[in-house]
Amino acid sequence: MLEIKLDRSSFKAQNAIMASSHAQYYKNLSWVQRLEIANYLNSVAYNYPLNNPPKMDKFKFSSRSIK
Repeated sequence: MLEIKLDRSSFKAQNAIMASSHAQYYKNLSWVQRLEIANYLNSVAYNYPLNNPPKMDKFKFSSRSIK
């Protein structure tokens, strides 16, 4: 399976004052808007199309009931 790596050149470091002002802005958004923003940022960070995220390799993860 294709391994997706984080593109560290897509973002820049912030100081505490800038980060604080961003946090205040995001707290005023609804949880749906915050999820949409998180989805967009993940697509930029991992370099995949926004509406076509990579599929989970279900071979590596499984669920079973405990009895």
